[in-house]
Amino acid sequence: MDFPDVSHPARKRSVTLKGHATSVTLEQPFWDALIRLAAREGGSVNSLIAAIDAARGDNNLSSALRLYVLSRAASSP
Repeated sequence: MDFPDVSHPARKRSVTLKGHATSVTLEQPFWDALIRLAAREGGSVNSLIAAIDAARGDNNLSSALRLYVLSRAASSP
């Protein structure tokens, strides 16, 4: 079985949530997916992350972002 390249290092980026800067660490494919999803939904990456942040409850933000991307990938045709 062939596996895709999974050697992507995590990258830290700064986002603004509720008026405060915070950093989020994700692997590049997740950043790429968030960029595509935000564009598809007609908003910015920051606004998409803010919406996910508002809905995540007590879960870790990076984990919530990964799960969001995964859920969108699973529901795509």
